[in-house]
Amino acid sequence: MILGDVTPLKYIVAGGKTAKKSSVGSSRVLDVGLKFSKQSSGGGSSGRGLSSKARAKTTTALNVYGRRAHESVLEEEAPQKLGFKTFPGQAFPFGASQVENGINFAIFSQHATAVTLCLSLPQGGKFERPDGEMIEVALDPKVNKTGDVWHICIEDLPRDDVLYGYKIDGPRDWRQGHRFDSSIMLIDPYAKLVDGRRFFGDASHKLSKFYGTYDFDSLPFDWGDNYTPPNIPEKDLVIYEMNVRAFTADKSSGLDPNTRGSYLGVIEKIPHLLELGVNAVELLPVFEFDEFEFQRRPNPRDHLINTWGYSTINFFAPMNRYASRGGGPRNASWEFKEMVKALHGAGIEVILDVVYNHTNEADDKNPYTTSFRGIDNKVYYMVDLNNNGQLLNFSGCGNTLNCNHPVVMELILDSLRHWVIEYHVDGFRFDLASVLCRGTDGSPLDAPPLIRAIAKDSILSSCKIIAEPWDCGGLYLVGKFPNWDRWAEWNGKYRDDIRKFIKEVFATRVAGSADLYKVNKRKPCHSVNFVIAHDGFTLRDLVSYNFKHNDANGEGGNDGCNDNFSWNCGFEGETDDHSIKALRFRQMKNFHLALMISQGIPMMLMGDEYGHTRYGNNNSYGHDTSMNNFQWGLLDAEKSSHFRFFSEAIKFRQTHQVFTRDNFLSKNDVTWHENNWDNQESKFLAFTLHDKNGGDVYLAFNAHDYFVKVSIPPPPPKRRWLRVVDTNFESPDDFVPQGLPGIRSTYNVAPYSSILLEAKLT
Repeated sequence: MILGDVTPLKYIVAGGKTAKKSSVGSSRVLDVGLKFSKQSSGGGSSGRGLSSKARAKTTTALNVYGRRAHESVLEEEAPQKLGFKTFPGQAFPFGASQVENGINFAIFSQHATAVTLCLSLPQGGKFERPDGEMIEVALDPKVNKTGDVWHICIEDLPRDDVLYGYKIDGPRDWRQGHRFDSSIMLIDPYAKLVDGRRFFGDASHKLSKFYGTYDFDSLPFDWGDNYTPPNIPEKDLVIYEMNVRAFTADKSSGLDPNTRGSYLGVIEKIPHLLELGVNAVELLPVFEFDEFEFQRRPNPRDHLINTWGYSTINFFAPMNRYASRGGGPRNASWEFKEMVKALHGAGIEVILDVVYNHTNEADDKNPYTTSFRGIDNKVYYMVDLNNNGQLLNFSGCGNTLNCNHPVVMELILDSLRHWVIEYHVDGFRFDLASVLCRGTDGSPLDAPPLIRAIAKDSILSSCKIIAEPWDCGGLYLVGKFPNWDRWAEWNGKYRDDIRKFIKEVFATRVAGSADLYKVNKRKPCHSVNFVIAHDGFTLRDLVSYNFKHNDANGEGGNDGCNDNFSWNCGFEGETDDHSIKALRFRQMKNFHLALMISQGIPMMLMGDEYGHTRYGNNNSYGHDTSMNNFQWGLLDAEKSSHFRFFSEAIKFRQTHQVFTRDNFLSKNDVTWHENNWDNQESKFLAFTLHDKNGGDVYLAFNAHDYFVKVSIPPPPPKRRWLRVVDTNFESPDDFVPQGLPGIRSTYNVAPYSSILLEAKLT
């Protein structure tokens, strides 16, 4: 790249400033090479050296750390003179950090034999992509290395808009787990911001490279004098799983095109979240990822765009293409904070879905090397040294992060702390968290160091921590996840058992899954209950399809789960049959009611509040279309019926403590109106939840295809039963918050329906 106008004298590259050579101390040669390269990440080396007339001179000077610092000055008799004033730097902190005498860069690599820092400076104060030359500074292992950490400090670099990365070389023995390739520029694992393509899905920059960057120039974000996070107790959470981009990307959102699909777009739709009644959002991955990763080479999936984001490039940087107006990484960081601040101001917590089980770098057959693989594959990934150093794959994505290696564990902890301190997030849901319970050889650990460290960390002490307690290697830990009485779990058994409606198990699940979680000091809130999540059928598809329909994914229908426990209500897919459509909407209400009256933390999926369909695709990760995008027009059409029911059910839960108990139900808390638990043919369940103040709640679920006449128990003294819910009725009679009188000693519960009665004072 061209650095702009330079003085035709001895020149030191220091952010466009000239600096005088120091004559302090004795002269000494420092092996810090400087050259230009047109190569960038993922490409081949095409660098060219400086003129043969150029020569390096080194002097020493005292730096801010009180040590002798080496100053490397490039002198050349040609019209342009370029050079760096450098110091050995410090080993910590990792990443780019601002120090008194410049910008310090530090990166860990245990097995590297050569490390080169690559820099691209802003031109004339204006950012330009480094499509041409980059400055390369080779680090001297005798001067710029402490232990396994390579480091250098460069004086007077700009405080922002500098793009940087590394080229790293080392042993080429794949059988020992090494994957070094010095031709590829690599992203710093500790880069706090990542730059590259600026607009999501911009095909004109499909093969865009990614670079670390930093911002030491912006003022601290103003969280406000009266700012306080919501600090909602776990038992009171109602989680809304959502995708930042898909929430507002569709034209029907009514937002300015520059705001659609952005962090700011979420802010615009906070009124919808409040009207729905949820008090926590669980965001699908917002760490930097490459949505075009499937299109980098010809393959059956090269038409897909990764919209879910489970393919992390960097664990510290917010997804820069979720910034509005293509604003880049600095604006992405700022707008993410604006989003968190606005959600907190509305009483809504922010939980991040985080992917520490694998990265975007894929497998050995078709690697996409951007960072860890080229920095130190043997450290960052699990490899099988008994099988020619092959990557172990417990994630289903080609690689598995070596989470319990001390260096990788600290990386993950530093990342989590960063999101809490810098971005004020309230918690994390850990994707395929069973991977985090494996040792460096892939074997399961009873007391995984990382899981314990997260549970015990002081900075993370107030965070919600939720495990997806399984992985693709068969380590299924639902109810058995190492927890230190802190970790909650996605309760996959709740999902399956509620769908299957086996009476006794159904009862156990709505009561808080004591069979799984009543151990030590665990509580019902350690069960995150869900019927629907991002992967799998939407709620509408659960009642519309018996089989998955994933042909659009390009994998021959082999992807996605086959065990969906779904029922199409008599016809596969979309239909105009009024009776089938009515049954489907009734079934959706039944599932939602069961979720909202269950002990534990309920989680629902974005779009289920209006009946979103993916037309039977139960693995829609690669479709940046209406298949995933929230359809605001359909929401408007369902506002007075389907949405209303969903919203009222959430609000009813939040105002009735019988659904959010601190401890598991005792015999004084619930009466099961059942004496035939072993009848496998029975698909009816009724029970009463008792309130200490007399506000009991009676519930009945009928999954039969016929009416069930049920005896209603007497209400508490001085109370009478009022009907709040009967899903067989159409809106608004299906949910009457204040309740309707007229309940007698028996009630005819309609086929495929459920009722809720509340005992109120006469």
